Amino acid sequence: MTDAPVTQPRESLRAWLRAPTASSPRQARAQAVWRGWQRLIANRAAFAGLIVLVILVTLAAIGPWLTPYSVMGQDLSVRLQPPSAQHLLGTDDLGRDILTRILYGARITLMMAALVAVIAGPIGLAVGATAGYLGGWFDVVAMRLVDVFLSFPSLILALAFVAALGPGIENAVIAISLSAWPPIARLARAEALTVRKSDYIAAARLQGASPMRLILKHVMPICLPSVVVRVTLNMAGIILTAAGLGFLGLGAQPPSPEWGAMLASGRQFMLTSWWLAAAPGAAIMLVSLSFNLLGDGLRDVLDPRND
Repeated sequence: MTDAPVTQPRESLRAWLRAPTASSPRQARAQAVWRGWQRLIANRAAFAGLIVLVILVTLAAIGPWLTPYSVMGQDLSVRLQPPSAQHLLGTDDLGRDILTRILYGARITLMMAALVAVIAGPIGLAVGATAGYLGGWFDVVAMRLVDVFLSFPSLILALAFVAALGPGIENAVIAISLSAWPPIARLARAEALTVRKSDYIAAARLQGASPMRLILKHVMPICLPSVVVRVTLNMAGIILTAAGLGFLGLGAQPPSPEWGAMLASGRQFMLTSWWLAAAPGAAIMLVSLSFNLLGDGLRDVLDPRND
């Protein structure tokens, strides 16, 4: 008897989401989100990647309450201890708990990846959408600049920028962002070229819409799904580049528990204490794989041909 009032609203909500025809813009948007979520969970690999990322973010947020050890505390009496009940992933050459440093390092890695996405994504979207819609000299100049950036491998370009700016997390984020926006701009330009001559763009132009309004209100929203997918797929490369800079001593500086720096400090003990390099290496691989799987799933979810 008590389950009926709960079940009835749930069934009505499901019927509202599955209605063949939307009766309002709000219902249409809710149905689009519902269909996208269903396609995402139907893709087992993408859903697994999403679950891993959610778990990682959760562990990074509550990490200090999960371990009794200090991230910077040293205890030379337990240095280079193998994985055990006391230290699940062992200890490093200074007696620090590796699991604790992995959890704290997740914060740094995710923060760097998020900052690069927030910086490079809008820059690439704005430059690409504007160049694709306006064309002319702006398109030529912007795309030649993109070609210059794309002529260098992203890691080499990031190394050049961070060498000029100096080591550190902030400078590493700026360097990676400067090397990450050109592919996004190229993709956004291609999307803008396909829509700039559409009928609804011409109708908005006839109604007096300015080029800036057309770009912001009509062109960029069309380019956004592809950019989101590209940024998600680029997250693996961003994390690897950040780890590479940390490994070379140009990113996060010791004693920061950044995964690339941990990998660099553990390489000299690889033959005798394999867990020092294996733990941060496995963390980098797992996060990169999760972002790739999630990006592949988002590509199917945001594909307009699936609507």
